[in-house]
Amino acid sequence: MSISRNRGFTLVELMISVVLGMVIVGGVISVMLANKRSFNTNEGLSQVQESARTAFELIARDVRQSAGNTCDNNGRTADVVDASGANWWQGWWGVRGVNDGDTDPAVATSGAVGERVAGTDSLRIQGMEGTGFGVDVHNAAGQTLTLQEDAGLVVGDIVMICDFDHTALFQTTAYDSAAFTLEHDNGGGPPGNCSSGLGFPTNCDGGTGNIYAFPQNSPVGRLAVSDWYVGNNGRAEEGGRSLYRRRLGPGGVLVTEEIVAGVTDMQVTYRRANSDLIQDASAVADWGDVNAILVELTADSASARVTTDATVNEGRIQRTFNFLITLRNRAP
Repeated sequence: MSISRNRGFTLVELMISVVLGMVIVGGVISVMLANKRSFNTNEGLSQVQESARTAFELIARDVRQSAGNTCDNNGRTADVVDASGANWWQGWWGVRGVNDGDTDPAVATSGAVGERVAGTDSLRIQGMEGTGFGVDVHNAAGQTLTLQEDAGLVVGDIVMICDFDHTALFQTTAYDSAAFTLEHDNGGGPPGNCSSGLGFPTNCDGGTGNIYAFPQNSPVGRLAVSDWYVGNNGRAEEGGRSLYRRRLGPGGVLVTEEIVAGVTDMQVTYRRANSDLIQDASAVADWGDVNAILVELTADSASARVTTDATVNEGRIQRTFNFLITLRNRAP
């Protein structure tokens, strides 16, 4: 009668099994790492594309409505806002560009959070906020405008009103949301009005200045002024830069807003009427001729070490995008 024997694995068999197991585990880990890298890369690309898309949409919305109003008056403007303070947003200029090496009067260039990054362009634009609210009655002698509905204005707002003769800029000295009335007295502020008269040309003498009554249905709206630039956001782990906008808010108060994170550079060039050239700000002699703006944005992914070379830009994905925007108020 035969006796069966229990046999285990030999040392060679065990070693072969261990090696095969390590090969399989290594392959699984390699696939997992490759999938993770692919996911991080796709996420980084999505971040960059979304940042650029959002930035262009918001900048274009401002630019398209800039440098004009709903009245065709050939740019004739009476500005009674007191200019002694020399605020960057004052006057009527429509659009202005600042080259990367030049000073932007709207924002300092430094390493501080919310301030402009050296070597980047900035863009300043003006226009009327929305389409305006219609005038019912303008009592020019009494410095009172009665509107057809509540315009949501507040005391201190910088306001523009226009008809087919001219546009006037002034600061609201009083506003009654129930009666739909606003006042444009001499003084007020800061900066205040140099006169109460809204006629063209501007006259700051004698307090009343050049009196002019705007007709019924003349549009009235808050002056929209903004400065777009690349600034420091204080988050070094995400790249440290964002697209910012500094604007004139309600009550004439300046507001600084972080608009889109990850935008690391902005370069802006300008097309002038009757010219095929796209020039930078230093070459523009007459800003009134600018009718299109080419914005070039560089965006980085928030995540680092997602490219094959982590020594370049900390391994962040970087892309540059271009967008040409037409100024509708100056389009031929």
